[in-house]
Amino acid sequence: MIVLHQVKLGIKENKSGLKKKCASLLGVKPERIVSFRILRESLDARKKPDIYFSYEVGISLDGLYEINDEERFLKKLKKTDASAEDISDFEFPYQAPESFDRPVIVGFGPAGLFCAYLLAASGFKPIVLERGKAIEDRQKDVLAFWKTGILNTESNVQFGEGGAGTFSDGKLNTAVKGSKNLQRFVLDTFVKFGAPEDIAYSYKPHIGTDKLSEIIPKMREYITEKGGEVRFENRVDGLITEGGRIKGVIVKKGDFAEEILSCNVCLAIGHSARDTFRMLCGSGIEMSFKPFAVGVRCEHDQNFIDRSQYGADNLNELGAAPYKLTAKTRGGRGVYTFCMCPGGYIVDASSEENRLCVNGMSYRDRASGKANSAVVVAVGEEDIEGEDPLKGLFWQERLEEAAYKVSNGIIPVQRLDDFKTGNISCKEGIAPRIMGRWTCEDIGSFLPAFVKKGIEDGFTEFGKKIKGFDAPDTLLIGFEGRTSSPVRISRTDEFNAIGIEGLYPCGEGAGYAGGITSAAVDGCKVAMQIAKSILSNSKGN
Repeated sequence: MIVLHQVKLGIKENKSGLKKKCASLLGVKPERIVSFRILRESLDARKKPDIYFSYEVGISLDGLYEINDEERFLKKLKKTDASAEDISDFEFPYQAPESFDRPVIVGFGPAGLFCAYLLAASGFKPIVLERGKAIEDRQKDVLAFWKTGILNTESNVQFGEGGAGTFSDGKLNTAVKGSKNLQRFVLDTFVKFGAPEDIAYSYKPHIGTDKLSEIIPKMREYITEKGGEVRFENRVDGLITEGGRIKGVIVKKGDFAEEILSCNVCLAIGHSARDTFRMLCGSGIEMSFKPFAVGVRCEHDQNFIDRSQYGADNLNELGAAPYKLTAKTRGGRGVYTFCMCPGGYIVDASSEENRLCVNGMSYRDRASGKANSAVVVAVGEEDIEGEDPLKGLFWQERLEEAAYKVSNGIIPVQRLDDFKTGNISCKEGIAPRIMGRWTCEDIGSFLPAFVKKGIEDGFTEFGKKIKGFDAPDTLLIGFEGRTSSPVRISRTDEFNAIGIEGLYPCGEGAGYAGGITSAAVDGCKVAMQIAKSILSNSKGN
């Protein structure tokens, strides 16, 4: 395929003219283009207000059937930025045998979802065990919690169908390198089940929590139609092992417990299954501390962010503007914005009694009028005393408990100026976009000194990059502590847990991903290993 790079369109130009422009750059008539695919769309706003879209486009031409033919054709073009590349779609290389041991998948977030999806599509009939509820029931529990403060510890923003990403911005960008064909497969699969087509190529692909909650049940229906099972409110409380191999799991639903036997178990538990981490550690599963970050959410008017990023506001062609900021504290510690939600909301993301944490989300339209993001400070192993591999988890819990106590379980809000001095002086008329109950409190009172100082230094540096970002009335909302898993479960190159063949730690909770897309990609890789193992054992028998 011929790949054209940096094909430019003005923000007011119609995208339908892109194909004709590509034909012109190649010096051919549009009719010669037999296939046309936008691979990537990015935005160049370096010379505001002169802003344009830049595209990477894949094209096949009539008469050019091999890469060698395309390379010879491109040599004749002098000024066109193009290359001949093999851009093949991902195809699952395995098919289930007539008789096999059904695999078990623990967790139905992005990693478990895509692992189950691929296995089901290829006839392996996976059994999915999800501790939370289906999206329809989960939404009711979450909305009730935001309104009343009554928490269901098994059905909330963290637990349930779709995982924590369901109540998020639905961002699908990833910084993980490699596996481009798998990344495209994940995005194309979301489109197949109803996501907007632009997520397949946008530089900042975004579904929105409202659309994501429609897509995931459709994928679940596909899995069950292909012979898979999805069992909700089934929490895995133990492992069954024998001779260094997984033999099954112990599952609890209400007061009822049962054993589900399988020699292939995908462990896609998510980053908030703290009781499961404790169980795994107590079972002798090898794991280690993984660096993470903690901090607060901040909120600005979306128009302010639009002006800073685009040089103007109300540019409907571009939508609500995102940003990404990084800096170093005076002591050299990393501080950065994370999970930025244009036109979004801050949500109470608590999942445990007497502990409080927040997250950000937005709907597909990104129309709240506010922009929020986490401002977080890096936490390394040297920052927490002890040798326990779960020490980061325990540290997170203590901070969430302190956040809960400072405001009696209600989300604390504070002006940036007051955060620096320890005052509480919320002004009349402030209206943060928060899903959940909130009050004005001193967030800095419960944060470790290095975290508080890191946030202050971060805002100072960010204010140099976006003038006004560090305005005194900027609202901080806390506590943001679940940026990623504080634990990594050790695994081999074949994805097996160290010392336990057939147990596959997977996704963000296991420490191998950092968002919806990367977790889904990891789920795809584990699905391939499980299928390979099943087929190998089938031939051996």
